[in-house]
Amino acid sequence: MPRSKQSRPDRRSVGARRDALALLGLDEAAAESQFDEPRAKRERVEQGREVRARVPRSSFGEWQPAAERPDPISILEAQAAERVADLIPIRHGRMLASPFAFFRGAAAVMAWDLGAEPDTGLRVQTCGDAHLANFGAYAAPDRKLVFDLNDFDETLPAPFEWDLKRLVASLELAARDNGFGTKERTAIIATATDSYQGAIGLLAELRFLDAWYARIDVDRVLAAIEEYGTTEGVEATKLAVQKALRKTSLGALKKLTVNEGGQLRIRETPPLIVRFDEEHHPAAREIIERAIADYTLTLQPDRAELLSRYRMVDFARKVVGVGSVGTEAFIALMMGDREDDPLFLQLKEAKESV
Repeated sequence: MPRSKQSRPDRRSVGARRDALALLGLDEAAAESQFDEPRAKRERVEQGREVRARVPRSSFGEWQPAAERPDPISILEAQAAERVADLIPIRHGRMLASPFAFFRGAAAVMAWDLGAEPDTGLRVQTCGDAHLANFGAYAAPDRKLVFDLNDFDETLPAPFEWDLKRLVASLELAARDNGFGTKERTAIIATATDSYQGAIGLLAELRFLDAWYARIDVDRVLAAIEEYGTTEGVEATKLAVQKALRKTSLGALKKLTVNEGGQLRIRETPPLIVRFDEEHHPAAREIIERAIADYTLTLQPDRAELLSRYRMVDFARKVVGVGSVGTEAFIALMMGDREDDPLFLQLKEAKESV
């Protein structure tokens, strides 16, 4: 059967769709169907229209603090009460660096505000903290660099728009910190939301398998920036890619370890990296080893087999990020059967999502 006629999209949505196809490495055929528009898609579109009637987009256009809104500082103090006391000054010091840094550490504050607003009720497994700095490049299982979210400490089922709101708010603050004017900031946010809409619209048209395996390879990001970006943007992106390529366990071995009496040990840089005195904390090593063993049980069999070939030789507490500071976080140095075969694992305390 021929495809049913569709309303003609505007030029901006066409551009967003084209960019999404390019970044995901897909062609138009992947989203096209030889048949009528799938019933499931029609049902989702109708559901979206019903939600829009109940919660119009204009209701998201302005924000006013709720009458019962708690003092943001009280929210942060409540978090501090459940964290490692001697690390709290580091957390607050990092948050004081800039408005964007404060925003990074104040996910609980924004979560309260979002919870007090109207929402679509369209729940997904959100990141929970989808700000700009929680996106980055890292190696996929096939060792190719991909660009994606890289922090899921706050993941929880929630209305889909909460992630989008946190992202665009972070873009505004980061742009302010970097001296961008009002028009530039508006353009940045409009481009981000158009791109989000285009990508979501495209993914909704894909077959389940195509959507499941869709990803953004860094080489495609670089190609897009080379085509549309400035010279400075291209050079900055190339430097970021080179830095990501150097972030390997072997590279970390030189930076994070020291040889003590023929034994590799994690280098201490108090208060950011501190090794435990096992004489005074005899159970610490057992706890870390048990945590790694529990983690291994969650892996696919082939990856569990790979990890089983490494042994833990040292571990240390390591302060990471901004919002995570004060929670227990460790790095473990694992070694294979030769001196140039390290594997670093990070272990972080799991807290209830904000």
